[in-house]
Amino acid sequence: MIVKHFISWPILTLIDVLIDHFQCNKKQSGAGVSSLPEEDVANREVPASSPPLQQQVLLSACLSCEGCVSEEESLKISQQNLEEVARVLGQNKKCDVTKHQVLVVSVCSQSLPFFAVKFGLDIPEATRKLCGFLKSLGVQYVFDTTLAAGFSILESQREFVQRYRKRNHDNQALPMFTSSCPGWIRYAERVLGSLVTPHICTARSPQQIMGCLVKDYFTKQKKLSPDKLYHIVVAPCFDKKLEAVREEFYNSLLDSRDVDCVLTSGEVFLMMEQMKVSVADLDSVPLDHVLSEAGGQALVRHEGKGSEGFLEHVFKYAATELFGLDVDEITYKTLRNRDFQEVCLERDGEVLLQFASVYGFRNIQTLVHRMRTGHIPYQLVEVLSCPGGCVSGRGQAEGETGGRVDKALVQQMEDAYSSLTVRLPDTNPDLLILYQDWLEGQDSTHANTLLHTQYTQQTPSQTQTHIQW
Repeated sequence: MIVKHFISWPILTLIDVLIDHFQCNKKQSGAGVSSLPEEDVANREVPASSPPLQQQVLLSACLSCEGCVSEEESLKISQQNLEEVARVLGQNKKCDVTKHQVLVVSVCSQSLPFFAVKFGLDIPEATRKLCGFLKSLGVQYVFDTTLAAGFSILESQREFVQRYRKRNHDNQALPMFTSSCPGWIRYAERVLGSLVTPHICTARSPQQIMGCLVKDYFTKQKKLSPDKLYHIVVAPCFDKKLEAVREEFYNSLLDSRDVDCVLTSGEVFLMMEQMKVSVADLDSVPLDHVLSEAGGQALVRHEGKGSEGFLEHVFKYAATELFGLDVDEITYKTLRNRDFQEVCLERDGEVLLQFASVYGFRNIQTLVHRMRTGHIPYQLVEVLSCPGGCVSGRGQAEGETGGRVDKALVQQMEDAYSSLTVRLPDTNPDLLILYQDWLEGQDSTHANTLLHTQYTQQTPSQTQTHIQW
């Protein structure tokens, strides 16, 4: 079964990075192969010295290959769609109330600018309209994922400092790679293997921490069994569907996943168009809050350029924790292009920290090549598979005709996102409350179990068939 709709940025010079003795069936057959020049596909600069590209293996082909996405995974991913959500809503209307599933929707922070632009409203009002629409369908609770992202950032900060302090006796401690992007994680596990996986931060992504918040904490507050709650996440990226079906996020005893269904922002907007919904006629309903019945709290964002800002938060935290330095503003230095940037912490001419943000598979190839040759100067790298970051996810950034990113739309979304007030997770009292009431304290066994996971090399035998590049 072929999985459609994954992000289709090209994997360039992939043959240099993959295991040499594999031969790619996709490339040999021409399936999933593009001959377009990179600037036509990814809208990014190509150095003048770059040789002409004869064939490109698209990431969609890489992730949808039956050797990488098993038939079981394909089935689970294909069930995450509007029809499945309609089925659950329809069942609630037909069955006895005691058999109802409580529907909860968690909206990713990077999806909110999309609805703001599409509705022609600011983010707070667009969010209230979206909430009103979802509740008119029969959804009982609507959250945003900022709280979960705060957990992910705090855990990433602490893990980096721990890794830094043991760097001299553990050669796998640094560099640390961020772990919030499922496209990057799948590529790292299935292709790069042990070269990279020990370096991946173990903090769960905001989506999966939100899954734990909803299925563990929230269900206990509502005295519900997790299998009686159907949890939908609205995300900017199709690859989030793949993340939701990872086995470590499934409770076999209760037959319950932390996230039951991922819909992209574009899929939700398509549903509104198909239903001929008038935004002006929708009720403005405040978001719910995991900690209380009262809604209406102000929307905030974390630092960063349209993603969750892991680099900036870890950089500032590490500067203070390791060197006693307070960093107010971070200055990025652009290297190959705007999706490959670095930032340095210096004192008296000495470089103390050197971090990088690497977005898009073309830049990831450069990063991996440097790592293979031992020439990587960074202690932390924020890695995202989508050029431009999460706001540019292909679940919401494509133009009306599809296939290409709408750069004007992306710019509008970035402007809308930057208008939100920045709030540091370190200063969020709700996180402190949840650490104590839900997780039994920071660094507790419960916190490590629910907020962290492990990433390991996936061998060809684990993918059911041998991938041959």
